[in-house]
Amino acid sequence: MNHSGTNTAPRRRPAPARRHLLPALCLPLAGAWGTALAHEAAPAAHHVDPVTVEGHYDNAVGTSDAASQGTATARLIENRPTQRPAEVLEFVPGLIVTQHSGGGKANQYFLRGFNLDHGTDFATWVGGMPVNMPTHAHGHGYADLNWLIPELVERIDYRKGPYFAEDGDFSSAGSARLKLRDRTAYGTAEATLGGDGYRRGLLMNAHAVGAGTLLYALETSSADGPWQNPEDFRRINGVLRYTLGEGADTTSVTAMAYSARWDSTDQIPLRALRAGQLDRYGAVDPTDGGKTQRYSLSLDGQRLRDDGVLRFSAYAIRSELDLWSNFTYALENPVDGDQFRQSEQRSVFGFALSRSWDGQLAGRAMTNTLGVQMRHDRLAPVGLYSTVARATTGVIQESRVRQTSVGLYGENSVQWTPWLRSLAGLRIDRFQFDVASSIAANSGDTSDHIASPKLSLVFGPWADTEYFVNYGQGFHSNDARGTTARLTAKGGLPADPVDALVRTRGGELGVRSEVLPGLQSSLALWTLKLDSELLFVGDAGETEPNRASRRSGIEWNNRWTPRPWLLLDLDVALSRARFTDRDPAGDHVPGAAGTVLAAGVSLTEDNPLAAGWFGHVQLRHVGARALIEDNSVRSDPTTLTVLRVGYRVRQDLRVMLDVFNLFDRRDNDIEYFYTSRLPGEPLAGTDDRHIHPVEPRSLRLTVNARF
Repeated sequence: MNHSGTNTAPRRRPAPARRHLLPALCLPLAGAWGTALAHEAAPAAHHVDPVTVEGHYDNAVGTSDAASQGTATARLIENRPTQRPAEVLEFVPGLIVTQHSGGGKANQYFLRGFNLDHGTDFATWVGGMPVNMPTHAHGHGYADLNWLIPELVERIDYRKGPYFAEDGDFSSAGSARLKLRDRTAYGTAEATLGGDGYRRGLLMNAHAVGAGTLLYALETSSADGPWQNPEDFRRINGVLRYTLGEGADTTSVTAMAYSARWDSTDQIPLRALRAGQLDRYGAVDPTDGGKTQRYSLSLDGQRLRDDGVLRFSAYAIRSELDLWSNFTYALENPVDGDQFRQSEQRSVFGFALSRSWDGQLAGRAMTNTLGVQMRHDRLAPVGLYSTVARATTGVIQESRVRQTSVGLYGENSVQWTPWLRSLAGLRIDRFQFDVASSIAANSGDTSDHIASPKLSLVFGPWADTEYFVNYGQGFHSNDARGTTARLTAKGGLPADPVDALVRTRGGELGVRSEVLPGLQSSLALWTLKLDSELLFVGDAGETEPNRASRRSGIEWNNRWTPRPWLLLDLDVALSRARFTDRDPAGDHVPGAAGTVLAAGVSLTEDNPLAAGWFGHVQLRHVGARALIEDNSVRSDPTTLTVLRVGYRVRQDLRVMLDVFNLFDRRDNDIEYFYTSRLPGEPLAGTDDRHIHPVEPRSLRLTVNARF
């Protein structure tokens, strides 16, 4: 439900007595990543000019309210290769982006002990628009970023935990706001060729038009992948963005259009692979696949006032999706197979408005913020259908849904002493659901509301080190259809409606330090409790009950610039996810990743070792995971390495070679454990691990011209 305006204004920090430490970040990065322009803090942070950071990170001491909060900038996104658009979210430390199906489907996400499926409990916004889709045909909170053009992202502001009043639904594990560029310094024409039929073209530029700047981008791509059943992924993507003003006073209007289609190779049963019945890149049902469209018009901007700042955004989104899948093969329908279609046509309308005021409390600098956010989703219809080779044979469930959410929040920040700052907030959300189902007993309307208090304390800095204590309550919503359901979609058995909103509670202790020159390091100990993990299973059209749970862990993030032209990264995230209600089945939360490790090295063009050459190498490791509650079945770990080698031919021409899965490992993107049946097997089916393999080593050659 939440979304934010642009973030180019100075951070709202009432800290006249505190040393402004942004230059400490900028100086060690200046030679390697570009020029950083910083201004000394004035008595109220709203009154300083915007800060332009052209380095890779803006995570210095004094720039955040939690150790796990931070920013990745466009320079980092440009220099690290991504295999899929949504992988820009892997710049959020500890977050993993993977895939278990075709290229046009929303990715699978992991963070802080969550198997986030396609986005639930991690909230994402792009240019002020929400990405997560509630009451979705495939999965509640579905976050499809395949329409994103990574080169348009100016910065990624990320947070973790329910500690921030601005964040509401889907944000219990964390959130990311992707700010789009308003203009470019030069035009870009880029062409990429790769193995397995990969092709991509990008044209992007900006021109002065009237009193503002018009930015345009056009992207087209295609790929077949390594699959025996070629993916035949085709997409086209266009963006127009018109911006008035610059710096702290801007207004942008953005139009986007995206269309894609694909055939997919979904996960396959391990028993068939071991028996030689299927190739590692084979498919059980070659007719699986999908098609989607997305169109949007949005407004976002901000105004700097004498006493504070005003932020605003509004959007209208139209999207359509048809997704054909078959995960159990011939278990429910031994004759025709178990393929089904999930389909929806959605319209989304919403806005956000916030106002911040600088002031004083007993002579101490203070900032107050009030905000309102509204979102309305109209699905007409959203449905689940039985199919054979994509031909519809029956309606399992079809609904027309109206869902409206309104969030009000307030936040107060006070600099009590030069070394103590508090941030207190309260958020109140109300949801209204109206469901008209093809199953008459499942029609109805309901509403719910919830209040979420927040509190953070920031201590320091002392010796370039800052300490954080964070606590907050949040929530996640459930699928609207589950709140009115009284019969199961397939069996027609009695079912109880679920709670519309489920509370979460989280806390964090953290430290961030720059005591060593050139090194930014942060450490966070965190915990998160969920009252329930109820899920609306789009594949079955009904609610799957689950128990309350608790997750806890430790994160250690490091950014080191030993030389102006060399950047090293190391992120380590360890977590533990357990159900808190006792059950003989066990207490492990299936799919929760306990270990995530990422390490990278970047070399810039102006390095003295090989002038004109640049590159990046990134290693990403995900540890083994419990696949069922008693931990008797576990996944294999996954370790992948990506390499980029580039050369600046001249100032306006670069050539880059990207190598994905550098060591050609035969790991898996995803693993599940469930019952399925292949033709000829017993009617009861077989419990088995089901895998979707990582793609083998692949190369992509890119020519980038600037004009």
